[in-house]
Amino acid sequence: MIIGVPKEIKREEYRVGITPHGAAELKKLGHTLLIETGAGAGSGFSDDAYLRADADIIDRETLFAKADLIVKVKEPLESEYALLQESQALFTYLHLAPNRELTEILLKKKVTALGYETLEKDGALPLLTPMSEIAGRMAPLMGAYFLRKIQGGTGILPSGATGVRPGKAVILGAGVVGTNAARIASGIGMDVIVLNRGTERLQKIDEMFMGKVKTLPLTEDAVRREIEDADIIIGAVLVPGGKTPVLLTREMLKEMRQGSIIVDVSIDQGGCAETSRPTTHDHPVYEVEGILHYAVANMPGAYPRTSTLALTNATLPYIKTLAQQGIDKAAREIPEIRSALNTYAGHVTNRPLAISLSLPYWDFT
Repeated sequence: MIIGVPKEIKREEYRVGITPHGAAELKKLGHTLLIETGAGAGSGFSDDAYLRADADIIDRETLFAKADLIVKVKEPLESEYALLQESQALFTYLHLAPNRELTEILLKKKVTALGYETLEKDGALPLLTPMSEIAGRMAPLMGAYFLRKIQGGTGILPSGATGVRPGKAVILGAGVVGTNAARIASGIGMDVIVLNRGTERLQKIDEMFMGKVKTLPLTEDAVRREIEDADIIIGAVLVPGGKTPVLLTREMLKEMRQGSIIVDVSIDQGGCAETSRPTTHDHPVYEVEGILHYAVANMPGAYPRTSTLALTNATLPYIKTLAQQGIDKAAREIPEIRSALNTYAGHVTNRPLAISLSLPYWDFT
């Protein structure tokens, strides 16, 4: 199979879809690796490193024209739409629920689009997990930075000081992002409360942190009550393939402490705050109703070396499977690959995505 790895063009996105080690592994299996010039530079991988792995370094247009399978990190942007080939396969973080335009392009071109974020194994999301860990660990740190008065924050030191109470972090969601956010927030000394709709995850939080992190069922009343005196609110909810539910309304912001910050890690799937919109690493924050919003849509891209290594560790076995068995056969015979399928032959094959965009759902099986 011919596998193409283009350079990411999303703003301040320095990750790359495959490391030189990953390229070498695929090459040993007899596959052709096409790497765009400079694709790995942002993660510290030179073109020479890919050449030593026996990959081919080529230009962008040729790569898209020749590749059977495109392996990326982020979803294609508008300037890449025309490069996608009819019936080509794409393996990346898609996050299509808030992106009708891209979904329609994939359907029109009959692209077989597989999303890292919907691939499921044993009830978990193994390709989302490594980036969720990083984003979750970043969230309290980003929130802490923007609590500085000079940044428009409350001026509260998250850890507190002798004789002074620490800041309060409210985390909405107890999955991978929420758990890792709780670990860092509690580690820097904050009062931490995690809210989640299911009690099973809350029980795990209780056991993991031995009561150091408080837990509550996620209800509208509980959210309203807890955010009133919160300094950092972290949006960590996820509907795999679907749009994130809105848990924080504009009206709720008026009840919050001025200068507090919402770190909306859920922004890739639409965001859990009504007032959230995607931001970038160079302009990460904006203010609504006196509340700061941090909503960078590619948070792990800030640490590309760590993120690329963690991502390739997770994706490489599945890339090998797709290349060895072929896309169609792998999707039909392997449940994990089938769960990653979002669009195929002009159809939406992910039910939550179809519901989110009010499009017909087609059962691939």
